[in-house]
Amino acid sequence: MSRLISLRFKKIHLVLLFGCVFLVWNFITFYTLSSKPRPMNTDKEIQLVNQLQALEKAMSKQAEDNRKILSGLQHLKDTNSTNSNMNLTNSNKEGVLPILMIACDRTSVSRALDKLLEYRPSASKFPIIVSQDCGHAETAEVIHKYVVSHNITHLKQPDLSNINLAWPQKKFVGYYKISRHYKWALDQIFVTMKYMAAIIVEDDLDVSPDFFEYFSATYPILQSDPNLWCVSAWNDNGKEGMVSDEAELLYRTDFFPGLGWMIERKLWLELRNTWPEAFWDDWMRHPAQRKGRECIRPEICRTSTFGRKGVSKGLYFDKHLKYIKLNTVFVPFTKIDLSYLEKNKYDATFTKMVYSAPLLSPEEVRNGAQPTSSVVRVEYTTKDSFKRIAALLGIMDDFKAGVPRAAYRGVVSFMFRGRRVFLTPPSSWSGYDTSWT
Repeated sequence: MSRLISLRFKKIHLVLLFGCVFLVWNFITFYTLSSKPRPMNTDKEIQLVNQLQALEKAMSKQAEDNRKILSGLQHLKDTNSTNSNMNLTNSNKEGVLPILMIACDRTSVSRALDKLLEYRPSASKFPIIVSQDCGHAETAEVIHKYVVSHNITHLKQPDLSNINLAWPQKKFVGYYKISRHYKWALDQIFVTMKYMAAIIVEDDLDVSPDFFEYFSATYPILQSDPNLWCVSAWNDNGKEGMVSDEAELLYRTDFFPGLGWMIERKLWLELRNTWPEAFWDDWMRHPAQRKGRECIRPEICRTSTFGRKGVSKGLYFDKHLKYIKLNTVFVPFTKIDLSYLEKNKYDATFTKMVYSAPLLSPEEVRNGAQPTSSVVRVEYTTKDSFKRIAALLGIMDDFKAGVPRAAYRGVVSFMFRGRRVFLTPPSSWSGYDTSWT
């Protein structure tokens, strides 16, 4: 097809060339005749002038026709070129997983970028895009150095206006600005740049050596499974001593973890029109957005945070985040069969494994009862009983829209003094109670 178009262009160019030569010759003749000294008017002269005027009119018409032909050909060429470039761009973005880093006023963004660059296997498959809010000049200077040295992209959120809130909400203004920034940044990735998927991180995250490998291997599952809506690098109960050494172990979870997560463009297009003004992560966890969909999460976190400074004033960091264990070994996930994560396989296997474990009280677990059992189960029936058991065994005790952190089908899996514990609802469990908040 392209060769046929090329031949047609060559033929048309030859026709136009001869046409132009003809027009130039006639123009020279006309100019020569019209510029000679004029003798007295005769009938023959009048006849010649009339002929030249007719020729001039014909030349003008031919020139206009040629202009239209050239314009049409140029339009056809431009259209073909644009379509080819669009197809090439879309084709090039298939399988590309950009890293969107949300940044603000931390000059330590360099630490996060250094880790990503250290472990990144391919700049073309994993382009890094830093979206900066706050307008902090020192942080912008740090990011710019990476633009020069590593060809990353630096976006600047244009809306830095104040958000006026009534007194009771004024202390949450930071959460409003974060939500505003996320919406703008995700629009840049999925609406403007039209990437098919993206991995979202923040400027205070370290990543594991297999961070990119993990997302590369789980991306096809995210694409093919309509029951999944995200892949996360985070385990909310991933403290040292509460996870096993099985770095390759992955789970499905009903809880949206965040802190290093991947979504597809189609999900963003679904969410963007109702994006909240604040507390976007809790909004994501609400049934109206989640719609029963799940995420993949690891046993051992593939991210950890070093950002004590933040909108939570460091309280959450000191109490919990600084104890999270970051995976340090490379797991070749792309060479491992992850089909066990497919919902039709996972649910049956997971349920059988959980409810076949011996049932103990939380006090018995703490005291080491049944030491020969490497896997045990503890049951909760109410919100208060869950919180009491969580406090005894050291896991996160809060709920979001009725879902405990890291839970799947109401079950929370963790390690306690060297053995696996499943904190579960009764086997008759029929769904989350959204009043448990």
